[in-house]
Amino acid sequence: MADINITATTRTEFGKGAARRLRRAGQTPAVLYGHGTEPMHLALPAQEAFLALRQPNVLLHLKVEGESKPILALPKQVQRDPILPAIDHIDLLIVRAGEKVTVDVPLHITGEVERGNLVNIDLNNLTVLAPATNIPTEFEVSIEGLTAGDHITVADIKLLEGVEAAVDGEHLVLNVVVAPTQDLESSDEESAEDVEAIHGDEAEGDDADE
Repeated sequence: MADINITATTRTEFGKGAARRLRRAGQTPAVLYGHGTEPMHLALPAQEAFLALRQPNVLLHLKVEGESKPILALPKQVQRDPILPAIDHIDLLIVRAGEKVTVDVPLHITGEVERGNLVNIDLNNLTVLAPATNIPTEFEVSIEGLTAGDHITVADIKLLEGVEAAVDGEHLVLNVVVAPTQDLESSDEESAEDVEAIHGDEAEGDDADE
């Protein structure tokens, strides 16, 4: 996982108007909470925050004004602008070294199944319990050489030491089926025949009108 150092300042103005002014000034509003502390309202450098949050489950080392040491935090909710490449607001959760947190980790599919088969993917992210300071960036799932009838479950995914799945091991990740090429060809042929029949009926109708 990526560790990012970022400087934050506290803010005392709230509301939509204050948030808009903050964003116009190149800052992103955020709130930091967790471990029984009072929520801390912060402003983060917008460009740095945007680049940092392109990575999933990034661990932020927040250097907050007035705090003697950096605060470790994970993004829990990110509100992104629907049009612009920008972040409107971030909820940050305080974490401690040594504790475990529940996070969703992307699954990266590699390889190719045998020719003539398709892969049905049931799970794109795996929910795990992982050390806050060592969250996996992704889990690799190889489908190389798999054929129709093969499948992969959560139990088949190789996890890092200290990481455990938060879902049942029998949960299906993906399965391999035969590609329906023949059915598609038959459907195309039937569709072509239907079209010819329709045109034929129209031509007969035209002859009758004449």
